[in-house]
This record gives sequence, C-alpha cells and structure tokens, in this order.
Amino acid sequence: MTMALTWLMLFGAIFSEAAATLSLRASEGFSKLAWVVPVVFGYGFCFFLLAKVLDRGMPTALAYGVWSCVGIIATAIIAHFAFRDPLNWRMWLGMMIMIVGIVVLQWGSHTAVE
Repeated sequence: MTMALTWLMLFGAIFSEAAATLSLRASEGFSKLAWVVPVVFGYGFCFFLLAKVLDRGMPTALAYGVWSCVGIIATAIIAHFAFRDPLNWRMWLGMMIMIVGIVVLQWGSHTAVE
C-alpha cells in the first residue's frame, strides 16, 4: 500500500505541475492576474508532493524521470487542445521515445534495489 501511495503522490505532483504550467500559459505573461494563484499554488504543491515522494524512498532518477516525462506529455496534449499548440508526428514520436526511456529507467531501478 505504501508504494501505491507513493505513486499516487507522484501523479498528484505531475497533475499539479501540468496544471500550473497550463495556467502560466493562460496568464499571458501574468497579464491576466487571475491565473497567478493557480500557477503559484500548482508549482508549490507539485514540489511539496515531489519532495514527499523522494522522502518515501523512490529513487530520484525514477521519480524525476516519470515526473518530467509524463508532465511533458500531458502538458503537450492538453495545450494542443486548449491553446492550439502544435502537435505533429515528430512530437508524438518524441513522446513515444520518452515513454520507452522511462520504462527502461524503471526497469533499471528495480535491478538497482534488488
């Protein structure tokens, strides 16, 4: 159960970071001040959760790798629909390569622990 909670916290950090980044985009350079609160809260909560994940013993490379990879992919996909940001086949290919890298990283982290 504790490892499941650690992963849940990691995905909470990812969600918070993606929401903060999308809010940052929506703020249009902080010209729309209503978006400042979700930006500050989102990044703050994200780093709080990420710190807790690391404190619970998840390897740093695995936590940061999953956090950054899933965050990038989620942000890119949501920004495509929310802001009409580009998302072409090369970008999809890059995201698939990132996913393979994270799978190999997690595979390696199990070997390191055992």
